[in-house]
Amino acid sequence: MTIKAVILGVAGALAVAVAPASAETMKVAADVGYAPHVMASPSGGAEGYNVDLMAEIAKRMGVDYEVIDQEWSGIFAGLAAGKYVAIIAPTTVTEERASKMLFGEPYFEVNYQFLIKKGAPQVEKLEDLAGKTIAVNKGNFYDKWLTERQEKYGWKIERFGKNADAIQAVITGRADANFAGDTVAGWTAKKNPLVEPSKLVISSGRVGAFVFDLANVEMRKKFETVVECMKADGTVAKIHEKWTGQKPVAGGAAYKIEAGIGVPGLAGYDPTPSGSGC
Repeated sequence: MTIKAVILGVAGALAVAVAPASAETMKVAADVGYAPHVMASPSGGAEGYNVDLMAEIAKRMGVDYEVIDQEWSGIFAGLAAGKYVAIIAPTTVTEERASKMLFGEPYFEVNYQFLIKKGAPQVEKLEDLAGKTIAVNKGNFYDKWLTERQEKYGWKIERFGKNADAIQAVITGRADANFAGDTVAGWTAKKNPLVEPSKLVISSGRVGAFVFDLANVEMRKKFETVVECMKADGTVAKIHEKWTGQKPVAGGAAYKIEAGIGVPGLAGYDPTPSGSGC
């Protein structure tokens, strides 16, 4: 087996150089630049949470792979056109999407978290932020979530064009907290000692999974057999903690092996066991 990606191990530093295309290379897509999931590596290629997952999947499958940098706006169309066999970018599972493509087994929960200044009073419940100022990326889901609860908790919302500016508002004291996804909060705190994630983690009730074309049933199954074993031996959880500095939710998608293939209860789910033996 020849792995063209450079694999330095799950627990240690790991960078993936995008492999040159060949007839045997498995092409997968991601919108490179979304930290900490898929980012440009200083040494070239891509690195991150989802790249580590793909590197380990390719290693266990015994194949080469190439990460195709595809803007999110066209990523599903590229899958349907056969430009790549899977989307490895973090993709939230929805009923609408499940009717148009195949989802693999979920590997993470879509959770929300606050980011606060290091040493500030911890946030363990929403009431702790009553009357406080919360910085958020303008117009995204987190902005909407805060707005819907503003009257109840009385917080002031400071909106910024970029989440990096919202985080800076916390550091400078202009805001008491930033609100974003838990992987983003964990990654930011790991890179910046001036901030830390809240103890409060809010579940959206949604999960994320890899995506395949409706016609690519066999490829999904191949991924499934590997991902289930990566959950069973703790690899998925280790990668999550490596990039976010936080353990996945206990008993959640990073650990739970589904009985069939795909996401139970949604279109495209196959109740037939994957045969992974894990």
